[in-house]
Amino acid sequence: MTKTKTANSYNSDSGPGGDPEGAPDGGRNVGGERRRAAGEEVSLDHARMWVEFPDPADEEQVFRCDLTWLTSRWHCVFGQGCQGISAGRASDGCCTLGAHFSDEEDEKRVAAHVARLTPELWQFHAEGTSGRGWTEVTEDGERQTRLHQGACVFLNRPGFPAGSGCALHTMALREGREPLETKPDVCWQLPIRRTFEWVELPDGEQRLYVSIGEYDRRGWGPGGHDLHWWCTGASSAHGAGEPVYVSYRPELTELMGPAGYERLVGLCEERLAAQAPPVPHPADRVDQADGTDRTDRTDRTDGMGQADGTDRGDRVSAGTDAVAVAATGRPDDRPGQSC
Repeated sequence: MTKTKTANSYNSDSGPGGDPEGAPDGGRNVGGERRRAAGEEVSLDHARMWVEFPDPADEEQVFRCDLTWLTSRWHCVFGQGCQGISAGRASDGCCTLGAHFSDEEDEKRVAAHVARLTPELWQFHAEGTSGRGWTEVTEDGERQTRLHQGACVFLNRPGFPAGSGCALHTMALREGREPLETKPDVCWQLPIRRTFEWVELPDGEQRLYVSIGEYDRRGWGPGGHDLHWWCTGASSAHGAGEPVYVSYRPELTELMGPAGYERLVGLCEERLAAQAPPVPHPADRVDQADGTDRTDRTDRTDGMGQADGTDRGDRVSAGTDAVAVAATGRPDDRPGQSC
């Protein structure tokens, strides 16, 4: 199971390796509280609609999915309005802190693709293949991608001929692969958050509840509240032509399995087909009371700034295998068991 991206000590004046000169607010991260006060991000505790259904491929597993998030019109705006998680480093996007590996298998898989990167695709190829390598160990003893010049060593900076953004992402697109094949788990899963919880039912049986929802500021840990900006609650990142469950089909299929994802699609479509879809994401931009999108964005930045020309709503029928729940909170998370 993949680890949670963390920002537990992330409250510096300029962010790791950052330059406070010329940065907004004197180079200090604005943080979630001020963003919300300015109307730039929505509350973390808005109402949500969740749906639960048995995993068609595993009778001991139950999916608990946040339809408010999965039918929202969020999309990645890296290089197109992303303000970055560190003040003065908008071009880093969410790559300022590097990526923690979920386990040895995750690191081994990424290493196989790193070995295929060339200087034409990876700006810091010489640095990453030097004696220092491309990984490092944190103070907590966890392995992650190494930081170089204030951000992940795989982050190509603006002006690099192959384009800015993740070198592993760039390679995947050029090879016709899904970026989830080449990038660390935590990178390709953002901003989807998966958590696990064993639940004992009244009859004594147990089920593994797998929650699929929004990776909001809380997902980063306590330091997430201090991030300079975060996209999932920002209206400026909600204007896509397709809902998240469609644009993130490959990622959700990998997280849920083909049968689980197919069931999710059906439930999301039921929600969007309703005349008055309840509990829309408050960051979605609308002009009319019926929920019509203000913009019909058909272009999106796939992952870290690689435009692929596509875009990366709710009523649910509560039958024998699905239960819809509207709530002001979210299911219990378990530390260390998210993506």
